[in-house]
Amino acid sequence: MLSKPAYAKPGLGKATLKKAQASFGLSKPDLISIQDLAPAEVEGILELTSMVKKHPREFSRTLEGKQIVLMFEKPSLRTRITFEVGMRGLGGNAMFVDQRDAHIDARESLADIAHNLERWVDGIVLRTFEHKTVLQMAEHASVPVINALTDWEHPCQALADFFTLKEHYGDLRKIKVAYVGDGNNVAHSLLLTAAATGSWISIACPAGYETAREVAEAGYELANETGAKIEIMEDPAAAVADADAVYTDVWTSMGEESEGEQRRGVFLPYQVNPKLMKLAKPGALFLHCLPAHRGEEVVDAVIDSEQSVVFDQAENRLHVQKSILMLLLGNSWSANA
Repeated sequence: MLSKPAYAKPGLGKATLKKAQASFGLSKPDLISIQDLAPAEVEGILELTSMVKKHPREFSRTLEGKQIVLMFEKPSLRTRITFEVGMRGLGGNAMFVDQRDAHIDARESLADIAHNLERWVDGIVLRTFEHKTVLQMAEHASVPVINALTDWEHPCQALADFFTLKEHYGDLRKIKVAYVGDGNNVAHSLLLTAAATGSWISIACPAGYETAREVAEAGYELANETGAKIEIMEDPAAAVADADAVYTDVWTSMGEESEGEQRRGVFLPYQVNPKLMKLAKPGALFLHCLPAHRGEEVVDAVIDSEQSVVFDQAENRLHVQKSILMLLLGNSWSANA
C-alpha cells in the first residue's frame, strides 16, 4: 500500500496554478453522469485532484464567497462530509438540507425549487432516489448541479475510485479492474469511467441484476475511442482472473431493503473472500465504496487486509470533490499568493 503523500513545500506557486487553470475546464455546466465528461476532462479532473491533494493550502481561497446547498433524500457519511469539508477547505460555505423524510419535490415543483435556489447559492448538490430528479433540477437551475448519488449513477464515487487506482498503479490503461455483484449505480459509473480512461473492466453480475443495456452500450461506444476493454459476464471467477483490483458493493442498496433476503441468496456466489481474491493478481487491491455489509458482499479477511484501499477511496472523495467544485463553480480560481 502507498503511504500518504507528503505535501510539497513551499507549494505550487502562482505561475503553476495559472497554467493549471488554463489547462483544466469542463464543457458542460453540470455533473450528472460520467457521460457528461469527455475522456480528456476525466483525465483533467484526476490531474487537478492530484494537485489539490498534494497542495491543499494553495487552493484554500479558490471558492471564497461561494455557497452550495446539499439536498439529500438518502443517508450519507462520506458524501456529505467530504462535500462540506471540501467546500469549506476551498474558502466557501456549504449548507445541508435533510430530505430523508420527504422527496425534494414533495411540497413544490422542482422547477420552482430550482428557481429559488439559483438566487441564493452558487451550486446544488443532490443525493436522490430517482435520477430524473437530478436531471430536472439541472434543466431548470441556472447554477451547476452535481449528482451526489442517484439510483442510476454515482459519478463522484467512480472518479475517486479511479484516482485511487491511479495513485497506486499510475497508468490506468495498463490495469484490469474486476467488479462483482449488483449491476447498480456504482457499477454504471465505474463502467463509464473505465471506458473514459482506457482501462480494462470486467463486470460479473447474476442474471437479472446486470448493468443497464444503455449504459453498457455507451461504454462500448466510448471504448472504441479510448481503447478501453469492457467485459460483462455472470461468472465472478472469470471476471476476477488476473485482475489488478477487485471491487464490490452492497447486494441490497438503499430503497431495496424488502429484497434483502432474496438478494442474499442470489449474490452469495459473488462474495469477495480470500478464495476469490486468490484468482486476481498477487497483491491485487480490494475496493468498496462503503458502507460495507461485512459477511455479505465481503468478508473481514479481505476488507481489513493490507490489499484493501477502501479508506484511501474514502479520503479521495474529498480531493476529487474539491476539484469538481472548483471546475464547476470557480470561474477564475487562482493562487492564494
